[in-house]
Amino acid sequence: MTSDQQLDAWIDAHFDEEVRFLQELVRVPTDTPPGNNAPHAERTAELLAAMGLQAEKHAVPASEVQAAGLETITNLIVRRPYGTGRTIALNAHGDVVPPGEGWTHDPYGGEIVDGKIYGRATAVSKCDIASFTFAIRALESLNAKLAGGVELHVTYDEEYGGEVGPDWLLNKGLTKPDLMIAAGFSYQVVVAHNGCLQLEVTVHGDMAHAAIPDSGTDALQGATHILNALYQLNADYLKVTSNVEGITHPYLNVGQISGGTNTNVIPGKVVLRVDRRMIPEEDPAEVEASLRRTIEQAAASFNPPRGGKTLKVDVRRILLARAMKPLPGNQPLVQAIQKHGLAVFGEAIPAVGTPLYTDVRLYGERGIPGVIYGAGPRTVRESNAKRADEHLQLDDLKRATKVIARTLFDLLQPA
Repeated sequence: MTSDQQLDAWIDAHFDEEVRFLQELVRVPTDTPPGNNAPHAERTAELLAAMGLQAEKHAVPASEVQAAGLETITNLIVRRPYGTGRTIALNAHGDVVPPGEGWTHDPYGGEIVDGKIYGRATAVSKCDIASFTFAIRALESLNAKLAGGVELHVTYDEEYGGEVGPDWLLNKGLTKPDLMIAAGFSYQVVVAHNGCLQLEVTVHGDMAHAAIPDSGTDALQGATHILNALYQLNADYLKVTSNVEGITHPYLNVGQISGGTNTNVIPGKVVLRVDRRMIPEEDPAEVEASLRRTIEQAAASFNPPRGGKTLKVDVRRILLARAMKPLPGNQPLVQAIQKHGLAVFGEAIPAVGTPLYTDVRLYGERGIPGVIYGAGPRTVRESNAKRADEHLQLDDLKRATKVIARTLFDLLQPA
């Protein structure tokens, strides 16, 4: 048997164990918010240790975690050195968005139906904690002479921007790999992605009794005026196109609105949370300055009732995730994944961009070439990721594990 055949055979023989491992990961909630994720890290480390993979536990100080808007975080690093050579990091995140409504399967059940596993993070990205772990185990089953090493990074701050996840590990000097692969989907290798700017816009009016609305300034009407100005920008964004295949144009969304005190009170304060996706060609500083101008101009043009107060608006940046741009050094990763993806999936694996943003950018900002590849379908929509009934085809999990194992073997060959 060839090395590829041996790797495939090992993964086939241990696949039921891999699925059980994923089920255990899904059954420990990591809803973010609130972001109490240390218990999941403890359970993951326990499961890894049972397989002979000792994880370093790096607990982020409570003050830093709380400043990031979360509750607890312990990031994990599993180091597997094999010899002199380059180190390849495999990063998957354990934090997830809350399940929300509309599920027909238990979001924490890991239920298997018709060849699919259901549950929050089965597709993004607890599945790749599993695929990466079992790819490492398959690699080591060969007992082959290898050059370099592998690190498994399990982090818990992807949903909030990564500052106390991989960014924290990198800033502390706890890891400095030569190449990295981050969790993704199986039918393409992603070499670039959008950036994301999130702003919190607080609109201050003047609270008043609903029976005499003209005695105050309605912050909600003011916020609606600002919202209309923001949404009008999307028409202009359609004219700004990216040269990266798979990425189209910038766009803006308001994902959260809160305000008011009661039905019979004119709202005195309304808070909007704005999400602006940036294509790789855009300058984040210019994007933020432009958004702030739009908000300020809209607030200034709002007409309060006679004698009412003018709107006061505070704008606070809550997230800046820079776009991932391809680094020339990622070619060994791209070529190996494409070669083995073609062999395992029976179809060509394109190298494309994605409108999502991920933790891989944090490695790229430090000059570490990386790509996004892992277990999943062709699109986010197919898996219901971040929606009700998120799921993963088990066959995609198995095949992605094989591609990762084969890729690691290729890249760690002695010169």
